[in-house]
Amino acid sequence: MWRFVGLRILQAVPVILAVITVTFFLVRAAPGGPFDSEKAVSEQVRAALEARYRLDLPMHEQYLSYLGDLLQGDMGPSFYYPGRSVNDLIFQGLPITAELGFYALLIALVIGCGAGVIASLKPNTAQDYVPMSLAMIGICMPSFLLGPLLVLIFGIWLDVMPISGWGSTPGDKILPSITLGAMYAAYIARLSRSGMLEVMNQDYLRTARAKGLPETTVVFRHALRGGLLPVISYLGPAFAALLSGSFVVETVFQIPGLGRFYIQAAFNRDYTMILGTTVFLSTLIVLFNLLSDIVAAWMNPRLRYQFKN
Repeated sequence: MWRFVGLRILQAVPVILAVITVTFFLVRAAPGGPFDSEKAVSEQVRAALEARYRLDLPMHEQYLSYLGDLLQGDMGPSFYYPGRSVNDLIFQGLPITAELGFYALLIALVIGCGAGVIASLKPNTAQDYVPMSLAMIGICMPSFLLGPLLVLIFGIWLDVMPISGWGSTPGDKILPSITLGAMYAAYIARLSRSGMLEVMNQDYLRTARAKGLPETTVVFRHALRGGLLPVISYLGPAFAALLSGSFVVETVFQIPGLGRFYIQAAFNRDYTMILGTTVFLSTLIVLFNLLSDIVAAWMNPRLRYQFKN
């Protein structure tokens, strides 16, 4: 197991380095600069600002300097928020973004697993077609369309839900969580259905039925463990994607999470904030992928045997 974890970490290093490199040069290749939106300043002031943020150095020196700081855990100062570091801004917005992602993942799991299991019990019937059709709609409907639609229905027409903010009332968290989790619920529904269909015809389940066990016991005690393995493998990258994909939802519902800083950084060419957020989220994606693989291996007896040998 430890050899497997070590190999995955070694594989992740060049991936993260490639993300850093591509993002570093892309943000600097984009038109404009971090100080273009400021009022006209003298050449001396602009030169002092560029020296403060090391923008006066050659590009390769800026890159190597950034890598050196990053290895020490320093993502640099923010260009848009004077006196504040990227580390401070990320860890200020991360708890709200993580809470939103957690609620969205819970909604996705409950709805997705429930719909997938129900559909798998009677394949190719209305019990299968209806939830899978809804899942396909969920996959096709992006969050920037579903969010305003929910705001229009529940916030404006019915006036039963708040449409902006976070934390002032419990209802603040319902619509954003549903908006963010709906698409992932659709994916989980399809994964759990396919996994359950594959398991339901296995010999050990036929044996369990032959022993006279009730169908509910066969499904929930024996089939779920193997049938939900595809979902377990999907949870790691799904949660990381929920964190990185919440920016649109945070903007629609005016949630003060990490997405607010990232959107502002993109508009204002805040190089270090764009880089820091991208590197941080990329690392999370690699980490959650690794964790999901470990959990899936622990739940699969055949993989556990391979790791022991």
